[in-house]
Amino acid sequence: MSGVTLKVASYNIHKGVGLDRKRDPDRILRVLREIDADVIALQEADRRYGMREAVLPRAALDDHSPWQVIEPGHYDSARTAASMGWHGNALLVRRDIEVLGACAVPLPTIEPRGAVCASLRIAGQVVRVIGMHLDLSGLRRWAQVEAVCSHVADHAVQGHAVMMGDLNEWSVKGGALAAFRPPLRVLAPGRSFPSRRPLAQLDRIVISQGFEVEDAGVHRSALAAVGSDHLPVWANLRLP
Repeated sequence: MSGVTLKVASYNIHKGVGLDRKRDPDRILRVLREIDADVIALQEADRRYGMREAVLPRAALDDHSPWQVIEPGHYDSARTAASMGWHGNALLVRRDIEVLGACAVPLPTIEPRGAVCASLRIAGQVVRVIGMHLDLSGLRRWAQVEAVCSHVADHAVQGHAVMMGDLNEWSVKGGALAAFRPPLRVLAPGRSFPSRRPLAQLDRIVISQGFEVEDAGVHRSALAAVGSDHLPVWANLRLP
């Protein structure tokens, strides 16, 4: 089978606070190294109050990791400049992948919600990646999925698309998942929440037509079991 394999992952890091109630950014970084994905979507990557500082130290990522932090280009004050992403959503991309552009994606909601999008060039092909954290309300989740899908469709240069994150959807196949209309494909890597004894598949990966799925799953390790209230999910995708 020819093509290039791309490993993607999504992880709600719960602001770095684990089940032991300790905020431990280094533990999160160690889990990310265990996953070793090419592209990682993070949710709850910023603290909630005050300056909303990034949970993960930028120096640790910039100087001691294989990933670059994607800047969505929305900063307009010192308060938001302390954060890593947009409403807690951040994208990490392996350094040898070319980043063509990035932006924040506003979502229709009352409470602060958003998504981040990065356009990448991989093996000569454009791959658009969106990381998101959707609302607790089912009606708003549906509208947010439609907003994300519209954002992907509105690009002048179309390419492959990967949309992933904490969708907050308890339904296995219905609910807001139905708003990802064919030929989009919703993957179910497995139960990821709560991390100690997973019951729900809240964390999902959605792919466009053209990808082949080599494998997908939930990352389980001793560190991941206590690092957050969610477990990371991942997928190995093959580009044609």
